[in-house]
Amino acid sequence: MLNATYEPLTVVSVRRAVVLVVGNKAELVHARDQRWHSERMALPIPTVIRLRRFVRVPYRRRIALSRRAVFARDLNRCQYCGSAAENLDHVVPRSRGGLHTWENVVAACRPCNARKGDRTPHEAGMVLGASPTPPREHGWLLVGLAAPPHPSWDAYLGAAAS
Repeated sequence: MLNATYEPLTVVSVRRAVVLVVGNKAELVHARDQRWHSERMALPIPTVIRLRRFVRVPYRRRIALSRRAVFARDLNRCQYCGSAAENLDHVVPRSRGGLHTWENVVAACRPCNARKGDRTPHEAGMVLGASPTPPREHGWLLVGLAAPPHPSWDAYLGAAAS
């Protein structure tokens, strides 16, 4: 769902999107080829809707650091070897003053996590595939999705969708 200014606000269910469009609270921006049928009408299934009135957002969202969010950011892949990730790893171990922040936490498989142990990647002779960073501007929208976002979202999410 987009604000009246085309800024992404949140992800809503198809049912909620249809209710907002039918109630004239939002307008349809992009839709699928399929239609949502009721007794008296048929409406294209929305993929992107835009609110008709501007909603003020009082703060800039920053996604909380969680296991699910780290796995989503790292695409469920170990950042050391590329296999399926099962654990979280602190790049600089917490016992050595490493913080529990986006910049210090990566997804890792069990063998790599055990091999690294209480050492830095350099000390363990391991290399990170990518430097850990916080999710991009609208990355918080994508964390809870069960499937990749619809291609029609790309124009509004920019680099966060990739």
